[in-house]
Amino acid sequence: MSVRSSVVLGLAAGVAFCVAAGCKKKDEEAQTAGYQQGQPGYGQPGYGQQPGQQQPGYGQQQPGYGQQPAGQQPGYGQQPAGQPPAAGQPTAGQPPAGQPPAAGQQGGSAQQLDPAAGSVAQPILNQLAKAEAPAGAKPVGAALVGNFAQGQKLEGQVQMQPGKCYTVVATGTPPITEVNVQLAAVTPIPGMAPILAQDSDQGASAVIGRKPNCYKWAAPFAAPAKVVLMVVTGQGLAAAQVYEK
Repeated sequence: MSVRSSVVLGLAAGVAFCVAAGCKKKDEEAQTAGYQQGQPGYGQPGYGQQPGQQQPGYGQQQPGYGQQPAGQQPGYGQQPAGQPPAAGQPTAGQPPAGQPPAAGQQGGSAQQLDPAAGSVAQPILNQLAKAEAPAGAKPVGAALVGNFAQGQKLEGQVQMQPGKCYTVVATGTPPITEVNVQLAAVTPIPGMAPILAQDSDQGASAVIGRKPNCYKWAAPFAAPAKVVLMVVTGQGLAAAQVYEK
């Protein structure tokens, strides 16, 4: 082999080695660039991330399942603000249906009726007066008669005379099962009416001032008093009558 041939073969081998080495280096650079391109922190958007969209940081609270972004949620059994109670649910301050009013809770005023409308209750009033009032006691004025719903009351006035004693009888017709009656002072101060006497009976009839201890008016002068008739349980017609001796 001549010297020229040896040189040509050497050059050819060098070129082949250089070309092979250069291609390998380019392949490694391309792989490195591709790896960096898909990683966060290299300025490229991550998997599923839109460019320019901010992702919540670590520890940032996310809305829970079914949770409203803002505003307090109503608690168990609590009505949302502004929403009326469900049908059949009592409003605040009212007893559930079928339950009598609590002690001292009143349901307003009953419808006052003409005394003639109390003809149904009058025989019962007369019998109570005969059994409970002192002998010789006379009725004062007309009977107080009303049509009552449960918890309602009705008021009337009687003029109390010095040296006299008084008996008040009251009754209610079925289905009324509990009646109360009171004598209260009349004062010029609204809402101020001290109780002078009240019954202690249970049932549809009530009496103040049973014989022989009728209620005695101790003041040396005449003054008005209120007769307060109340139906505690039941509804219907009730009446009261004052007797004086």
